[in-house]
Amino acid sequence: MNETVRAKRADLAPRRAAGNAVARKETGRTNDPERTQANILEVAEAEFGEKGLAGARIDAIAEATKTSKRMIYYYFGSKEGLYLAVLEEAYRRVRDVEAELHLQDLEPEEALRRLVAFTFDHHLHHESYIRLVMSENIHRGQYLAASPRIQELNVPAIAAIRNLYERGVKAGVFRKGLDPVDIHASISALSFFNVSNRHTFGLIFKLDMQSPAYIAQRRDNVVEMVVRFVRKL
Repeated sequence: MNETVRAKRADLAPRRAAGNAVARKETGRTNDPERTQANILEVAEAEFGEKGLAGARIDAIAEATKTSKRMIYYYFGSKEGLYLAVLEEAYRRVRDVEAELHLQDLEPEEALRRLVAFTFDHHLHHESYIRLVMSENIHRGQYLAASPRIQELNVPAIAAIRNLYERGVKAGVFRKGLDPVDIHASISALSFFNVSNRHTFGLIFKLDMQSPAYIAQRRDNVVEMVVRFVRKL
């Protein structure tokens, strides 16, 4: 299966070029094929996030973007190719914003607090991203495994944590012996759960997990938990 997706991804560039020609033929315009693709990806993220790979419909995406199934297939190769492109784009966006946090300009603990708060806020406001990741885990990561980009997209995230952590150890504020990937996992887990399980957890414990007061308190708690885990005793 992964070999099939890789082959389709390898064929993506010529298909997108052909898709531009299709767009010109169908719309009579030559401008902004990039904007057309970005619009398709945005709508597809909501469709895949809400219904998963199996339940999502290319017809619905085409209708919502005022394009055609033919154009979508030319741009992305297949439904699976579009799904993978959506996953890659979702990861790319969050990593791009992380790069704008300028963590290297902050003291280590302040940098860590900013990173945790950002991750919490991002997940809170991008439920479709959470649902996409949940969906891909149901597929045991088989589509992301076919991506030639996903590893390189996540390298800066770990590098940023490693940098601020090592600065903190050197300054004597963070304890030694921690793995930056494990720190990243802890930040992600605490931020992810607040969105992925809010309906079940809130129902079981009779909590309004979407109230501003609950969110503010939970955000503060998550930031504090991560900082105390890393901080030197």
